[in-house]
Amino acid sequence: MAIDDVPERDTPDLPDVDPRGDPFLRTRYAVPPRPVTFLRRERLIRHLDGALATPLTIVNGAAGAGKTLLVADWAAGLGRPVAWLTTDAPHLRPGVFWAYVLRALHTAGVPVPAAVGCPADPSRVDEGLLNRLAAELSGPAAARRPAVLVLDEFDRVAAPETAAQLDFVLRHAGGGLRLVVVSRTEPLLPLHRYRAAGELTEIRDAELAFTAREAGELLDRHGLSLPASVAHALVDRTGGWAAGLRLCALAARESPDPETYLKEFEAGQSTVADFLLAEVLNIQPPDTQDLLLRVSVLERFCPDLANALTGRSDAGPVLHSLHQRNAFVQHLGHCWYGLHPLFAEILRAHLAMRHPGLAPELHRRAARWLKGAGFLPETLVHGAAAGDWDFAAGTLVSDLAIGQLFTGLRSAGLDDLFSRMAPDATGPAPELVRAARDLAHGDLDRGPARLERAGRQVAEGAAPDPVAARLCWALLEVLAARLTGSPARAERAARLAGELRGAVPADLLDRHPELTALLLTHLGSARLWAGRFEDARTALTAAATGPEGASTALPRQDALAQLALIDQLNGWPGRAEHKASQALAETARYSLPGPPGTGMERLVLAAVAVDRDELDRAQELLDEAVTPTEGDASHDPVALAGRAVATVRLLLARGDARAAVRAARPDVTAEVPSPWVRGHAALAEAAAHLAEGRPQAAAEALREVPLDQPACVVEAARLQLAAGRPGEAAALLDALQGAARTGPGVSVRAALVRAWNGHLTGDPATARRWLTTALRGARHGHLRRPFVDAGPWIAPLLDTDPLRGLAAGWLVTGSADVPPPPVPPVVEELSGRERDVLRRLARMMTTEEIAADLYVSVNTVKTHLKSVYRKLDVNRRADAVRRARDLRLL
Repeated sequence: MAIDDVPERDTPDLPDVDPRGDPFLRTRYAVPPRPVTFLRRERLIRHLDGALATPLTIVNGAAGAGKTLLVADWAAGLGRPVAWLTTDAPHLRPGVFWAYVLRALHTAGVPVPAAVGCPADPSRVDEGLLNRLAAELSGPAAARRPAVLVLDEFDRVAAPETAAQLDFVLRHAGGGLRLVVVSRTEPLLPLHRYRAAGELTEIRDAELAFTAREAGELLDRHGLSLPASVAHALVDRTGGWAAGLRLCALAARESPDPETYLKEFEAGQSTVADFLLAEVLNIQPPDTQDLLLRVSVLERFCPDLANALTGRSDAGPVLHSLHQRNAFVQHLGHCWYGLHPLFAEILRAHLAMRHPGLAPELHRRAARWLKGAGFLPETLVHGAAAGDWDFAAGTLVSDLAIGQLFTGLRSAGLDDLFSRMAPDATGPAPELVRAARDLAHGDLDRGPARLERAGRQVAEGAAPDPVAARLCWALLEVLAARLTGSPARAERAARLAGELRGAVPADLLDRHPELTALLLTHLGSARLWAGRFEDARTALTAAATGPEGASTALPRQDALAQLALIDQLNGWPGRAEHKASQALAETARYSLPGPPGTGMERLVLAAVAVDRDELDRAQELLDEAVTPTEGDASHDPVALAGRAVATVRLLLARGDARAAVRAARPDVTAEVPSPWVRGHAALAEAAAHLAEGRPQAAAEALREVPLDQPACVVEAARLQLAAGRPGEAAALLDALQGAARTGPGVSVRAALVRAWNGHLTGDPATARRWLTTALRGARHGHLRRPFVDAGPWIAPLLDTDPLRGLAAGWLVTGSADVPPPPVPPVVEELSGRERDVLRRLARMMTTEEIAADLYVSVNTVKTHLKSVYRKLDVNRRADAVRRARDLRLL
């Protein structure tokens, strides 16, 4: 039963007036009523129930945090009398305070005999009275059912002796008293002692804050049925502050569009502002008000920074006091503070009214102080807020932090920050930053032009920090060279960067490992484009094994993905798969925004899946890979070429040679063509010519294959052999003798070409020997596709010992008495006219009859038949029809 439900007892032994002679105010010992829109929060009620188990409970929070209503709701539902005292008088002296405490206890039905006495002097209380009160509260009955006393607004009790007296009574009540103190400030009670003894229940500001779910329920109670996202946004803006939520809900209820109001209301012109200005700002001394207004432009501040903005020297104790008094100043740790977000918003609006035009100057002062203290991100934010773009861009460049526009947790924020850079900022640093943003977005129209202009300005000595500016320019130059396919340009810029590094303080380079990681990655990519795989591997490995961290995660991932591509191109699918998987995991380690990887990892994994003849899986990976679009930073030559190679391999595996030709030449504008890209395009074109029965055209296309690319050379040899040119195929393979750095993806295909040649020349021993070599090389990595591509001649050999054992379990399944799986498809797809001929062949039509039926010459039919026989690896009509039926071509 709550105090307001208990009739006041007739207590003639108690005076009717307080020690000053004033009548007792009943409102001070009445439990405050809850409004009809009040939301009972069970999590806090459960926590408050701990008040019955500990002598002391502290409910401490800022103005409007919901402290009083929370405790009132708990007291009303407790099911037993609660003595309540609101100590709202600004100077409640000890005698008056204790007189009200005794009155509250009597009103709640706590048996306090007349012998305890009552204070007669407003300024003091007799020590004997406190002894007698404690003794009464510690009696047997009280121990079984302790008295519950709530002291609301205890921050108004300024007399230290009152707190000491309260502690005395609480300690000597022997478990007969449960004291609940509700206060904005930290009470003067020895909380450390109660806390150490486990005798303290605490509810603080953070716990008092509304959750998004609770905010949604509060809005419902105000008749506002709104999406959950509105409640989430409102909690973010108000910090879950109870009074702010209620005032916003009341105002929104009067608005014709409550949802829009709650999303867009101007805090500085709202009832929330009226509350905070009256309850928090205006009660402060003028110099403290000025401090709060000035620091409102900061997300966080320390005493020295506050002093720099105010010109004073005593900000430290002032901020400490404001925090202790819960004046919406939050302690962030290590002498740093921050304002409640809504309070800061209101103060900024108030600052603009009181001191128009002062905010930019405050931002400028903050930026200079923060730069001197080494806080780069905040320096840039305040430099931009001051409109001092030369300073902001110059700081980014002189700190060698321009690489953070490309990588790290702050890249998106920096990009957004400098997107607002004023056009009148035209010095070398702003131009470098603009060029960096353009290149980061893949803008190859404006980026290189701005970079060239910045380079001229730096060379003319216009940069305040010429060494740092030139080093930043070199980084961007290497990136521009990568994106435009200019390896020589990348090498020149990388050499310049190497020379400049020695003139830069080592600790500055250590603070920005992303600069080196980006340089190495871009240089490695340019070398990879040029086909210099080993030189590329050197640079990319250095980038991938450099310092780990969020700032280097993206270049590390990029380097690993390109190393995976090099391994795949060199025929090491197992290694490629491992590095691609590492790359996918790299950015996920640091929770960087966006999907893990850039897409190249999945392209490599797709190529590996093709090698294993897992074509559906390869298609899935290609579909998952990020498709570069215009304005995308991943729209660089190597990324596009990697996609082309993986796509071509899959299309050829599915027999769509024409589509492979279209996909083989990526839409890349490069200053220098890439040899391996040119080689794979030539291979696709040759395969298409063979599929359409043009072996001579295929041979001509193969002239484009570079002889320094082993994987391309081996595939060219296979196609030469398929075109009926065994001499050229053998010469290509012989030229590869001793080629280094090639893996089973190359060596297995080379062995299969030699085995096929042995089969065609009637040398079964050679065919079996090389097929054995191929099986042993492919078995560990399950490289099935080379055997499928080899053609139908291979199936009978695989069904013989010991080849059957080498192929069992991964290439073919079953035991020796089980026939091998269906014959692999042909190397080249039959053209439409060849299929027409084959269908008529199956109807036992003669050559002349086929020619007449198709309206072509007999010689044309013979040419098509010769091509069909070669593709099906047969020599007779009957064998061609049987093989075509096995392959489901008929």
